[in-house]
Amino acid sequence: MQIIRRSSFKAVPWKNGGGVTHEAIRVPATGDPFRWRVSVAEVAASGPFSDFSGYQRKMVLLKGSGVELRFADGAVRLLGSVGDLAEFDGALAVHCRLIEGACVDLNLIVANELPRVGAQVARLRDTLTVPVAAGRILVAFAIDAALDLIADGQHEALGPWDLALIPGGLGVELRAARGAAAAFLADLPT
Repeated sequence: MQIIRRSSFKAVPWKNGGGVTHEAIRVPATGDPFRWRVSVAEVAASGPFSDFSGYQRKMVLLKGSGVELRFADGAVRLLGSVGDLAEFDGALAVHCRLIEGACVDLNLIVANELPRVGAQVARLRDTLTVPVAAGRILVAFAIDAALDLIADGQHEALGPWDLALIPGGLGVELRAARGAAAAFLADLPT
């Protein structure tokens, strides 16, 4: 199990120059194109999203009053509460309107060529057991509160906005360190 702490994320300018994202991991670590990446973006003003043609995007609201996403195909999606998830084609033009001030969001951007990538936000009150199949990797991101993870006898604590990568062939148990917590979970091919 690999843990990537929020404090180690690297600031990177947006492709369109409109803001900053804090990259947690990119696979491979350098260059474009990449297979997938996880980052936390600061959205300080309403405006267009960067073009990520050839990729699928999964976005989760982490902080703020929310965003309204208006897509070129006419669809509208509101992320109004922390933990709300939107999934969309990175080639589709998107305009973001902030609801009441700046927001922060989590982004998982995955190359279209990768087979089946499942993503969800799990709201934890009890222990959640997640099997990770061979040839896959589980990305677990603590959204709003600390999480405890146990995989293959190894125990790790994740603070809010910390990230864990759990390799295939293991089962992982996740639980809120205290009370309740939300976690973003994505199942990716290695």
